[in-house]
Amino acid sequence: MSDLQVQIFGTRKSKETRAAERFFKERKVKVHFVDLHERPIARGELTRFVQKYGLNALLDLDGKAYERSNLAYLRTTEEGVIAKVMETPELLKLPLVRGGKVLAVGDDMDGWKAMVAAE
Repeated sequence: MSDLQVQIFGTRKSKETRAAERFFKERKVKVHFVDLHERPIARGELTRFVQKYGLNALLDLDGKAYERSNLAYLRTTEEGVIAKVMETPELLKLPLVRGGKVLAVGDDMDGWKAMVAAE
């Protein structure tokens, strides 16, 4: 029995988030789901993803929320963008998944498999 646990940050509406949850549950991995509509991602947690991927890689640049936010046209600091992301989780490419030290962003089946394999 695997004692691997993953943390999935996403929203219930996101089909990619649901796919990640299903992927890990099918493999008997314990899932801690954080619904970003109920609780924003902790700044430290978000920073961990930003350090690995860079802020732009985390943003859903094709999403409606990004379009509505006008972030593409605003002159803002990375700090300003992070604050906006914390209040509008749809700006992110969901889900953000952390399994131990392995991180994955969006619909990243290879990243998810790496988490399971690292166990």
